[in-house]
Amino acid sequence: MWFSFWRSRERFSLDEFRFLTDQLMKVQVVNEVNKDFVIEALRSIAELITYGDQHDVAYFEFFMEKQVMGEFVRILRISRTVIVSLQLLQTMSIVIQNLKNEHSIYYMFSNEHINHLITYSFDFRNEELLSYYISFLRAISGKLNKNTISLLVKTHNEEVVSFPLYVEAIRFAFHEESMIRTAVRALTLNVYHVGDEAVNKFVASDPHTGYFSNLVKFFREQCINLDKLVNASKCIGSDTSGSILSSVDEIEDNLYYFSDVISAGIPDIGRLITDLILKVLIFPSILPSLRMEVVKDSDTGIGTATSLYLLCCILRIVKIKDLANIVAAVLLCDIETFVPRSEAKLNGFMVNHDMSHENQDSENSGLRSDSDSQSLRVLIPNISNSLNNHPEDDSSQSDHRSTYPALREALLSYITTGDDVQVSGSLSMLATLLQTKELEESMLDALGILPQRKQQKKLLLVCCSRKAALVGEGSAEEQLFSSENMVKDGIGSEMDCYFQKLKEKYGLLCVCKEVTVTPRRQRFEVLDALVSLFCRSNISAETLWDGGWLLRQLLPYSKADFRSHHLELLKDTFHNCTSCILDETKGTWPDLLIMVLCDEWRKCKRTIEASSPRKDPKSMLLPAHKFLSEEVASGESSFAAGERLFEIVKVFVLLHQLHIFSEGKLLPDQPPIHPTVDVMETSRAKRAGIDSLGPKQSAELSLVGAVPCRIAFERGKERHFHFLAITIGTSGWLILADELPVRPSFGVVRVVAPLGGCNPRIDEKHMRWLHLRIRPSSFPCTDGAKHTAHPKVKSKALVDGRWTLAFRDEDSCKAAFSMIVEELKLLSSEVERRIKPMLVIERTIDTSTK
Repeated sequence: MWFSFWRSRERFSLDEFRFLTDQLMKVQVVNEVNKDFVIEALRSIAELITYGDQHDVAYFEFFMEKQVMGEFVRILRISRTVIVSLQLLQTMSIVIQNLKNEHSIYYMFSNEHINHLITYSFDFRNEELLSYYISFLRAISGKLNKNTISLLVKTHNEEVVSFPLYVEAIRFAFHEESMIRTAVRALTLNVYHVGDEAVNKFVASDPHTGYFSNLVKFFREQCINLDKLVNASKCIGSDTSGSILSSVDEIEDNLYYFSDVISAGIPDIGRLITDLILKVLIFPSILPSLRMEVVKDSDTGIGTATSLYLLCCILRIVKIKDLANIVAAVLLCDIETFVPRSEAKLNGFMVNHDMSHENQDSENSGLRSDSDSQSLRVLIPNISNSLNNHPEDDSSQSDHRSTYPALREALLSYITTGDDVQVSGSLSMLATLLQTKELEESMLDALGILPQRKQQKKLLLVCCSRKAALVGEGSAEEQLFSSENMVKDGIGSEMDCYFQKLKEKYGLLCVCKEVTVTPRRQRFEVLDALVSLFCRSNISAETLWDGGWLLRQLLPYSKADFRSHHLELLKDTFHNCTSCILDETKGTWPDLLIMVLCDEWRKCKRTIEASSPRKDPKSMLLPAHKFLSEEVASGESSFAAGERLFEIVKVFVLLHQLHIFSEGKLLPDQPPIHPTVDVMETSRAKRAGIDSLGPKQSAELSLVGAVPCRIAFERGKERHFHFLAITIGTSGWLILADELPVRPSFGVVRVVAPLGGCNPRIDEKHMRWLHLRIRPSSFPCTDGAKHTAHPKVKSKALVDGRWTLAFRDEDSCKAAFSMIVEELKLLSSEVERRIKPMLVIERTIDTSTK
């Protein structure tokens, strides 16, 4: 037999197919002796079936006539070696994947051989075998349609009672190997998207719904593990950025899978996933952490930053109307909603019901624990002190307020008093809600974040419904915000619908009377929080820009929403920032200031006018770059000074643009700065013969006013130079030149260094020595968004140089020192002159808004 197998024949021929099949049918047992023949026969048959499907129907007719599928099953039964099982599964995968003829596919699925292979008891302790098995199942799922799927199921009274392909596949849905999990999910999606009603009913019925329950529980465990990584990143010396990003990718892949399942259009599964996400993850683990910072239960607790990120991702990826609106409705609920009536522990603590008294004793603290009662008192700072400045609000509404703040108020409190991560998370959450298309406009209005374009649309609808002109007795903005023009019935009915669902379906009783009266108060609270944010000095500029984007989305087309106290707060903060900018004109990088101002002005304008926020929510999870105010100290490096400059400029530019925006004006493309002026004839640069482009290496210059000195750039190699400090416009240089022997009083430029940040200092012990710091000539301007998204990728720190110039006497040293100080003053004055238009803002306060 073996000799005949290896005899010469045409490889792709029907004779070869017949011969291989005949030889295979003669095999009675598969062992170590004949396994190689069986493996080669199976592999060759797979090639021939694929070839015949595309070129000659006679091949598949022979395949059916000889019932080769039955032979495959028989070979599997008599095989005593794993390698044959591997080859058989690979053979079947290749055949099924490459079949194009619908008749051939129909035949492959029209008997029980495929289901027998699916349900065969393979030894899956062999990881390679499991991998081939899953590939085999996935190949089958790729050929499913409304005709073929019926061949793989068993029915009784027109109902599916058995579907081995699906049942066996989901057994491995949570395998530790990610490639296997991915393949199983691809298979299930192929099943769901067939659209067979009987199969849909089967997968959406017990006990198969357990797959979705386990899927959400598995997802919750991934969320908890992510939170552990985020907490670990706070430890000194711990770099978990890579692990966090990998975990984030897995979580987002899970959410996209949920979204794909829902898009298959199986209503029962869509509702089931919504309920599971809410009951298993959002209600017990995510929402409670938004209202407090606690020592979490090690098994189920999720921190605030992680919770905010997860909510943003869920709303952004899993686009279910009920899910989005229920989450929004819960944010409007009192914190009491999450206090079990039995006073059971939540996230490891019990919430103290006596919070109103504690709130009076707290100014900024968000938490206070009572060790005696082992409870947590949640103290949300008052974010709306300025509401007293809104006399048009009905003060009687305060009677409707619960002693418990809403989760929405907790988000706003993070903006006003939280750290950078909490602020970033809250802003991302509000931005996500604002951009969630599935969210009812009444919900956005109740949250206080209905965008200005939708507010205008709402005004037009109200006016049309009343058959009134857009311009009437009052302004459009007055009509928009007047309580009598609110469609209270519509808002109340839509919100009541979701509050009713929370009560009946999830056992949560939400009381939110104030929102149904008028959402105007909510809008003022959001505005108050954002204005308060812009006045904070301990928040990074990148996060403040996110707040600027949100403000730009929310405000109407005029300055009607800004109250006088808002304008005064922003003006005072701007003036404080102006002082910092003026300090920078005398700092380490004065020659860089105008360029940075122009560059950041354009970036800030693009950011706040963009249709969506530029920052990915996952950035809040990554280890934050240490805030500059914490690391800037005396004797700082030029790199730290440069980072501080960028931070100050970003804040300054944002506040300036907010001022323009609050006036109802359009933002210009360029900042208002004065143009350059010609170099004065009396300047040192002019006398030295240096043009506006600055000194160049090996260029000649006049040494009038230059001071001879010595310096050693290498140990034991001292060199003689003439020292000169010059300024041209907003640039300055320190120059070391060699005197020309043939031309007295003229020299050649040998060394050039920046004047800015040189910090001249005469040595106290050696009065002829002048110490200078030599910073790099340029600063690595790292893009802020990229830096935020990947903080582990750090810019290469700049290294400062040091010069020690030795002069022939003390007077020469003092003359050089005075030259540097004089040129630094000229440089600073020119920079200040050019940016002067940006340093002053004038505003006429409308006394009617006080």
